[in-house]
Amino acid sequence: MKNIIADRMKLLHTESAFQILAKANALEAQGKSVIHLEIGQPDFKTPRNIIEAAYKAMNEGKTGYTPAPGIPLLRETIARHCETYKGVKTTPEEVVVVPGGKPIMFFAMLMLTQPGDEVICPNPGFPIYESVVKFSGAKPVPMPLLEKNNFSVDLQQLKRDINEKTKLIIINNPGNPTGGMIRKEDIIAIADMVRGKGIYILSDEIYDRIIFGEKPLSIATLPDMKDWTIILDGFSKTYSMTGWRLGYGVMNTELAQHMTMLMVNSASCAASITQWAAVEALAGPQDAVAEMVDAFHKRRDYLVAALNNIAGVSCAMPGGAFYTFANISSFGIPSQEFANRLLDEAGVAAAWGTAFGSFGEGFIRFSYANSLDNLKIAVERLDKFCKGLK
Repeated sequence: MKNIIADRMKLLHTESAFQILAKANALEAQGKSVIHLEIGQPDFKTPRNIIEAAYKAMNEGKTGYTPAPGIPLLRETIARHCETYKGVKTTPEEVVVVPGGKPIMFFAMLMLTQPGDEVICPNPGFPIYESVVKFSGAKPVPMPLLEKNNFSVDLQQLKRDINEKTKLIIINNPGNPTGGMIRKEDIIAIADMVRGKGIYILSDEIYDRIIFGEKPLSIATLPDMKDWTIILDGFSKTYSMTGWRLGYGVMNTELAQHMTMLMVNSASCAASITQWAAVEALAGPQDAVAEMVDAFHKRRDYLVAALNNIAGVSCAMPGGAFYTFANISSFGIPSQEFANRLLDEAGVAAAWGTAFGSFGEGFIRFSYANSLDNLKIAVERLDKFCKGLK
């Protein structure tokens, strides 16, 4: 039978965390006890005031189509939020609301890149970056984020990789899967490297409210960088709204118009109810966010210390997000095999390092978006599992 699937579909890759989750769920269905540390999903409920705002919108009949780039009030609220929390002065006309954060990645590639262009991507990094770069026809160029550099950017390597084909650089601060932070002086250095060269920055700031120290610097705040930056952010992580599917991009008005056209031709608009809930998320009380971040902080401190007490395992201290990227290279086992055996033999679900790029070999990502009690059980199981490998 003739192949009816377009070749471009071969360029797309999945998120391994969801593969691991499916396998873990299947094991649980068979009666096996599994501790879930594989998925990047806060274990907190969506704050009550946000849920009530969605319910109110439904009762008021706000259930129809909205403008493609989002309801005006939400775009205004996002613009104020960006100035308050990111230091980025923007306008509603520069905001495009989309169903989740990933469309910003897809749309950025479709707008800006074409065959022959190069996009520099974090490695290890969120796997969808490289996937959508390839799908657009551009070439992904890895930006190594190494443990010896605290999983931050090697500026000299980046300088060598930038050339006349470079169209876009992706930065994620704090980063997934490492939790690493890019220092302010390094963000300034990156801006200095690209300024005036016609290179855009996709700044993924989805975790920038989940930090445990100094606030990250948005590259869009630097001189002459705002018009050359697309900020990606959303509601899934900060407000525990993963299933609500709502994200947004902030960019210059010309790019916003093109991205709106992509929305018109794909999703039409994000869900109206979710958008009204998002207004309350940003404009309402932020106590729940502070409580969640405080809980993540305590979990991070426990988990990093506990991992470093397991023979053969070492773990750097992440500065943000809710992941640790533990070094298991001493066991001499490929990270994917280690993760699969850890799930099968010990009932701990975690993501292997190479799921996030070739420079992730020798590492395992543990998400501490789970209770402290469950983290303690997972550490006990991991310790026993590692002792069995020696």
